[in-house]
Amino acid sequence: MSDPVLQCGIVLHPAGHTRSAMHEAAYRALGLDASYTAFDVPPDELERAMVGFRSRGLRQLAISIPHKEAMLELVDEVEPVGRTIGAINTATLDGDRYVGTNTDWIGAIRALEREGPIEGRRAVVLGAGGTARALVYGLREKRCEVFVLNRTRASADALADELGATAAGPLDGLGALVPQIIVNTTSIGLNEMISPVRADDIPTDAVVLDAVYSPARTQFLIDAESRGARVVGGKWMLVYQAVEQLRRWTALLERPPTDEALAGIVDVMAEAFDTAGA
Repeated sequence: MSDPVLQCGIVLHPAGHTRSAMHEAAYRALGLDASYTAFDVPPDELERAMVGFRSRGLRQLAISIPHKEAMLELVDEVEPVGRTIGAINTATLDGDRYVGTNTDWIGAIRALEREGPIEGRRAVVLGAGGTARALVYGLREKRCEVFVLNRTRASADALADELGATAAGPLDGLGALVPQIIVNTTSIGLNEMISPVRADDIPTDAVVLDAVYSPARTQFLIDAESRGARVVGGKWMLVYQAVEQLRRWTALLERPPTDEALAGIVDVMAEAFDTAGA
């Protein structure tokens, strides 16, 4: 059997936490002769690796930790949303040029909207890293009132000032804000049952999203659910941002998938995600 005509992948370090299987499942569902490969690239080898990706003609690279900021300088063009957020998670080959953008914010907003409209709500973002930047940008696009809470107050202040959040503060300031939306973008709870905030500080009517997806039910989500909040697992943010990535590179094909076909693979990718994590 010959190699797939279309090659994509993800660049990250370490590579243990990727869920590449959901991309492969989407390709099969759409009838694409394509493959998806995880490339474990240490930061000091990223520039050299990009030379190799170019020579192979990879159609698209998903970009994960710790490369989302460094890749800004290694692609040929960065769309305005990527520059504003200050991090890119996608590099798509258009002709012979890699164009960088950020689909994390789209994934997060679509995940939150599974629980209904979010326009104009009061939102709290926990954390101040690259994912937090994407969330603040997306929530501001939805005209939300956004507060940034972080272990390091100075980082929260800087992010809030740069992206136009209402205010910033420490993680233990959640209880005073009574938000309608809470998103955890910190690594607290990754593969361990601890939460970034006290359960009693989570409002009973909030929509709560955890960007952490391992475990599927983090302590943060368990606490939120026990309070009566509506919870959204990190899987959905990952799936929706991946669907947007897929839409971008397949749009350059002679016969791209229809919008209906792409909408139909959300559940396909979610099921593959669950199977890979079992």
